[in-house]
Amino acid sequence: MRRKPRMFVSGVLALIGAFAFLPAPASATPLAGPIAWQPCPDRPTFDCATISVPVDWGNLFGPRFELALARSRATDPAQRIGSLVINPGGPGGSGVDFVFRNPSPLSANLRARFDIVGFDPRGVNRSRGVTCDSALIDQQEALQFPRDADEFTALRKTNEELGANCIKHTGQLVEHVDTASVVRDLEAIRAALGEGDLTYAGFSYGTLIGQQYAEMFPGNIRAMLLDSNIDHSLALRPYQTTSAKAMEESFEQFADWCERTKPCALNGRDVRAFFDNLLARADRGEIIDPGPPPVVITPQFIINTTLEAMDIPARFWFPLAEQLAAWDAGTVSGTRAPQQEEIYDYYPILCEDFDLTIGSFQALEQLRRDLAQVARHTRMNTLAWTDMTGCENWPTQLSNPQHELEVVGAPKILVSSSRFDPSTPWAWAANAAGQIGSSAVLLTYDGVGHVAYRISPCVQEASDRYLITLAAPPPGSHCPAIFPTEPSAAPAQFDGVVHR
Repeated sequence: MRRKPRMFVSGVLALIGAFAFLPAPASATPLAGPIAWQPCPDRPTFDCATISVPVDWGNLFGPRFELALARSRATDPAQRIGSLVINPGGPGGSGVDFVFRNPSPLSANLRARFDIVGFDPRGVNRSRGVTCDSALIDQQEALQFPRDADEFTALRKTNEELGANCIKHTGQLVEHVDTASVVRDLEAIRAALGEGDLTYAGFSYGTLIGQQYAEMFPGNIRAMLLDSNIDHSLALRPYQTTSAKAMEESFEQFADWCERTKPCALNGRDVRAFFDNLLARADRGEIIDPGPPPVVITPQFIINTTLEAMDIPARFWFPLAEQLAAWDAGTVSGTRAPQQEEIYDYYPILCEDFDLTIGSFQALEQLRRDLAQVARHTRMNTLAWTDMTGCENWPTQLSNPQHELEVVGAPKILVSSSRFDPSTPWAWAANAAGQIGSSAVLLTYDGVGHVAYRISPCVQEASDRYLITLAAPPPGSHCPAIFPTEPSAAPAQFDGVVHR
């Protein structure tokens, strides 16, 4: 799950929301342990620690930094299996914060049998988080949907300046925050835990850490759950088209649900036609949040909000319908203020893992037209689109470029995904499982949402059973779709931020 840079707005309902080539041989990873756990200063019921790892795994005797970890001890010590290391996604998700969350995203069964260990990946939060000037971050965000060649040129210039600014504020580490380096860190954590083989659960972008760990250290795995998978083999065009198709298919599921569900605020209307008309009005500048101050709502913001709501249908679909209806009626109002952000880890990581260069405004416009043919109602996937525009002309080296996985000698790995997930499309999970080969077991949740573990009790039960007993479900297993029937009691807010 990831946090993207902000796309601002709020209203009566505010909008929110959970490579190729390896730098050195596996044998070069030094031991870092044992870990010296101590009660966390501000959360003494949890344990905290750091381990020292190289800034550059290609230079083991160069500068080092402290990687932050947190642990929640098994609630049933007599039945404890070992440690379950988790990564919640991102890129830039904090594993330490994941451990601290209450209630925990993980089941009571897992928390009983495992110490839950989370870490902040290099460049994230407590592990020397990448910091940059917020004014440049805001400037980049304003240019991510360029309307002409001049804005595209300005985007490229801003991205370059922002990347250089991040290096200035954070230092050399910014040039070594790629996922292959994080995999090295994960192996150092495994060794420091002193328990033998790794039990790991990676969600969303955290699956890429797991996939590449299985490439590099296949013999060191006890069990590995990869939920909502990244496909690191994709070049620019398939990355965009698979994402746009997944967005459109998820919206189609929402539209069908709303048209058959009476409490939906758009029930009784043709939801597809309504959405098309809303975007057309937004194109003309007619959708306005009255404020104060008044703000014109862009079509990209509406699409992004819709994408975000696909994450957890039970929580967000009823509020999404109300939000769309409010925009249409012109009744949205609220306070909008840029958040002062200094930690900025998303693009520094992504742009070292993926080459998504488009190169020219003409090519960008052609891609925009092509995606609109793939996604007739939703036009594009705003998450994938800003992955591309945010990395355009980024100044650090592409140190972990796309490649197909080569996994040899790993045990069974459980690969799970929602059939309709626009953030990490099901096609990505199927392709990743195919690349992992005979070690992979693919489990599909037949509904809509991001991170199947938190949406489907069936997926959660199968995942828990596998992590505890190593018994994977049969290959090609499915879990039934679940659709909301009444609004959730949980507060539903959207801030235009999409999580991966």
